[in-house]
Amino acid sequence: MTKKYDVYALGNALVDTEIEVSDAFLQRMEVGKGLMTLVDEARQAELIEALANEAEPRKQTSGGSACNTVVATRYFGGNSYYACKVADDATGTIFVDDLTAAGVDTNMNGPRDAGVSGKCLVMLTPDAERTMNTYLGISSQVSDAELDEAAIAASQYVYLEGYLVSGDSSRAAAIKLRQLAEKNDVKTSLTFSDPAMVQFFKDGLNEMLGERVDLLFCNEAEATSFTDTDNVDAALEALKPRCGSAVITLGADGALVWDGEQTHRIDPVPVKAIDSNGAGDMFAGAFLYAITHGHDFAAAGKLASAAAARLVSEFGPRLPAEAHQELRNAILGE
Repeated sequence: MTKKYDVYALGNALVDTEIEVSDAFLQRMEVGKGLMTLVDEARQAELIEALANEAEPRKQTSGGSACNTVVATRYFGGNSYYACKVADDATGTIFVDDLTAAGVDTNMNGPRDAGVSGKCLVMLTPDAERTMNTYLGISSQVSDAELDEAAIAASQYVYLEGYLVSGDSSRAAAIKLRQLAEKNDVKTSLTFSDPAMVQFFKDGLNEMLGERVDLLFCNEAEATSFTDTDNVDAALEALKPRCGSAVITLGADGALVWDGEQTHRIDPVPVKAIDSNGAGDMFAGAFLYAITHGHDFAAAGKLASAAAARLVSEFGPRLPAEAHQELRNAILGE
């Protein structure tokens, strides 16, 4: 039976503001480089004020990890749904308008609650590393009330964002999403999202995983940290009991993809990286598109690697819609 959606995701709805900074700025402001750090509104305002003398913001766009992923899946030609929570404010309107323009369905098209929508300050250093300070705002209140079981049942995969582990209601919502997917025979996927989530919320991620998910996404640092191993091959072996298949991204070294039977080493696409923000999200979006459209894991990995490489060679967490079609045609021959 053909499903209406290829991917149904739950995540934090954020509007990203990107700005280029120096390593000295991060040190001076005591910002942990390369991590996503949750901050309150006052701390984010302090950073924005300090940044006024650094550089002009490069761009502002709707974001959040799982949001970037489902937009990528949509731009490649799939159908996706994004469950989230934004407030009835200008930031929330930017977010919903961007999502609608991308052709992604959402639960946020109706009346929205009063409050402040989530914002993420993305600081880019000259080595292309992205450092994020995030004020979740009303997104921290995302709960199972945002879930739509009919839309979940009409999906091939659900996608759980690891960042949801940091809040009690959001973690419970992610667990409920996995359970509803299992109830409706929908495949489950989860991303660890960030090394800090593994470091500080490992027990919660274990709850979100449950007995197992059908597909797990992580990078090398997250994989080795979660499994207490010192190399990616050992990490993959340790992860296998918790998932039916897995993707471990390796940055400039490509990726390791296990389809449940065979392990495929995905070659990197050499590029000059200038902005790593959103690379993992893009990888997951491309990969999910490919496997929900009849391609095997090796082909999916090849498309995802090419898409992530293209993304890091440009500024911003997303590519233009037409770039996805070019990549799809070049790699998959569609």
